[in-house]
Amino acid sequence: MAFTLNIGKCSLLGNYRENNEDSIDVKIFPDLTVNIVADGMGGQAAGEIASRKAVDIIPRELRKNLTPHLNVEGVKTTMRRAIVQANEEIMAMGALDKDMKNMGTTVVMAVWRKGGEMFVAGVGDSRCYLIRNKRISQLTVDHSLAQALVEAKTISPAEAKDHRFRNVLWKYLGSKEVGEGPEVAVVQLQANDRFLLCTDGLTGVVTDDDLAEFVSSATDMQQCAEGLGQLALDQNSRDNVSCVVIEVVEG
Repeated sequence: MAFTLNIGKCSLLGNYRENNEDSIDVKIFPDLTVNIVADGMGGQAAGEIASRKAVDIIPRELRKNLTPHLNVEGVKTTMRRAIVQANEEIMAMGALDKDMKNMGTTVVMAVWRKGGEMFVAGVGDSRCYLIRNKRISQLTVDHSLAQALVEAKTISPAEAKDHRFRNVLWKYLGSKEVGEGPEVAVVQLQANDRFLLCTDGLTGVVTDDDLAEFVSSATDMQQCAEGLGQLALDQNSRDNVSCVVIEVVEG
């Protein structure tokens, strides 16, 4: 079955921040589409620079190295290497400039090669969800201290939602913990699947159930992305809010 993608994207400053440290992009190459969302952190403009670097470097590396003959494992390895490359360049910038010493960024991406699979990976706490048949599932794992406590069975998933460490990241681009790169999830596509990539400016205030309902009922992906941004602001998000919404269509 042949598929096409309908994609919408939105990035909002929000009501409380002086600058937007998020970066998003949809890069459409001849045989490759890279959807990417990054949420920067660090003093002054460092967060903006880090997120922009991630959004520039990763698609560049994928375009260079993700050749059509690669199998699934080859694609996963290439994605991990692209993330590691971005991490190294961001760390190098931080080492050279004292104003950027603590800069970092989350990143989440969904990569499509015009086939029957979507490849998903993330570092930090920006997330990718699959919404299928009105059900939502989170495809990425938060690299926060609260999630680490959940995995250690010290706290419950419900407690993690309001935990004081929920926004404290132990792994992000700009940190040695990135190592060899994250796990890459592979989703076998079905018609009408929808993917949501977003920063915690959205997920911090809008529940998974509300996200599922909003995305499922949307008919236009650009309006959906903008509507999700406004929904977060209406629920008093205190952060920048960014998302990319992808609809999988037969044909």
